[in-house]
Amino acid sequence: MSIPAELKYTESHEWVRREGDGLLTIGITDFAQESLGDMVFVELPEVDRVLAKGEACAVVESVKAASDVYAPVAGQVVAVNATLAEKPELINTNAFEAWMFKLRPANAADIEGLLDAARYQANIEAKE
Repeated sequence: MSIPAELKYTESHEWVRREGDGLLTIGITDFAQESLGDMVFVELPEVDRVLAKGEACAVVESVKAASDVYAPVAGQVVAVNATLAEKPELINTNAFEAWMFKLRPANAADIEGLLDAARYQANIEAKE
């Protein structure tokens, strides 16, 4: 299981990458895709949708279950990875390349409240 050190994480298994332009790129973690199994469907949020922190905004469905994806911070959706609608299995191939949406955060400092890689790892281990 991969947990890149340069990313931030949520307890609900989303990863967050801060981009140079201030946007946040968001997807689900390697742990999440391994737990869910083979992805068969992805529902992405609408571009321009304004999200509250923790709001369910997307869905991933696998052969095992469907799971909500939550906004890690408040902000506005500025882009979605439409390729995932046609090829949801890309999440299984490389969860950290198969981003789901990009968010313009309402407050850029909010990302500091997310988990770093070590805390995310400890969070997973505590639940096993």
